[in-house]
Amino acid sequence: MSTLSPNVRKTGTTLADGRDLFYFDDSEPYLSGSQTRRLDDPRPLTDRYAPVPDETGVNQPMTGPTMRYDVLTGEWIPHAAHRMNRTFLPPADANPLAPAKPGAAYSDGEIPAEDYDVVVFENRFPSLMRVPGVEDVETAFEGEDMWRIRPAAGRCEVICFSPDHTKSLREVTPRRMRTIIEAWADRTEELSQLSGIEQVFCFENRGQEIGVTLHHPHGQIYAYPYLTPRTTQMLQQARAHRAATGRNLLRDVLEAELRSGRRIVLEGEHWVAYVPMAARWPLEIHVAPRRDVADLAELNEAERDELATFYLQILNMMERFFPAQPDGTLTKTPYIAGWHQAPTGEGREDLRLHLQIFSFLRSPGKLKYLAGSESGMGAWISDTTPEKIADRLKDIAPEAVAAVAASTDNNEVTA
Repeated sequence: MSTLSPNVRKTGTTLADGRDLFYFDDSEPYLSGSQTRRLDDPRPLTDRYAPVPDETGVNQPMTGPTMRYDVLTGEWIPHAAHRMNRTFLPPADANPLAPAKPGAAYSDGEIPAEDYDVVVFENRFPSLMRVPGVEDVETAFEGEDMWRIRPAAGRCEVICFSPDHTKSLREVTPRRMRTIIEAWADRTEELSQLSGIEQVFCFENRGQEIGVTLHHPHGQIYAYPYLTPRTTQMLQQARAHRAATGRNLLRDVLEAELRSGRRIVLEGEHWVAYVPMAARWPLEIHVAPRRDVADLAELNEAERDELATFYLQILNMMERFFPAQPDGTLTKTPYIAGWHQAPTGEGREDLRLHLQIFSFLRSPGKLKYLAGSESGMGAWISDTTPEKIADRLKDIAPEAVAAVAASTDNNEVTA
């Protein structure tokens, strides 16, 4: 089980509409507890579970998002129509993830404090949400037994990596990255214990090309009430591999990559980064612990310490993968970074923690669009080879490592 590092202090509060918020502090005077971040939320928000008026003006019980079962694929598809009204690319002075402005009237921001280190809160526009009093059961839809529907009774949280909206995650120092890892581990552990949650996914979308609607450096944490299609596929493969060999598939994949060495791009005492043998994206890296670990909460202190630097080195490699701009500035590589964690229950012993980070960008200004084969049939066609990706990453690795070392030498604690 995860235990919060003594170098991080967690403080919880409740926002005006009833959502949870947690500060994760690594700086004084908050780390010692001699001072506390602002805990009250004076916004005139209604309770998120309050009845909602229908088209005739009559209040109806709040129901929340639902999921429908696709009988053709065996997948659950959440439907959250309320997300159509979520914040979309707001101006800097209306950024809901920024800290409150000192001395200003309180705005509709999500974070009450005038500064923070790392903060996590429940999403105001969640795709998954458990509503009190709504039973999590499957029912027939439109009277057809083959069409099944159930509440999307999970949880969605937002994690803010920095109070500075002009920065990106790769620009935080290892000390702050260590705090982010603590927050990921803490939330993984707590969310995994919620009733009905089958897996937890910590991820970051970076770049408008990916679909980011807020440029502030942040990520998300989803607690799913079902196993996602990706996890289901990996679990199927892992079980077949164990039945045939008696071994863990992801362990064997790591050992095979280490034996080859051809696609290894970075190694540490506790972590290994490689381009997977069958990489599908123009830029894709997997990061795995050497020790068999089910999820982030199971990482020990030494693994978390090294990961803080290792993760930033990987992000700096991503940023340097493509040629710099004519003025010498780095090309901002859009990416998705997601932690694949073992399920909370059945199948936990068959899967293994690993990070997948990838980009749609195939060259500066040019995205890989999913054409008919990929989108219609899920039949992937790669425009490059994993070995070419690995060769480029190896070339730029020394520069990326040096950039993180410089941040450490400066002894900065904020982005």
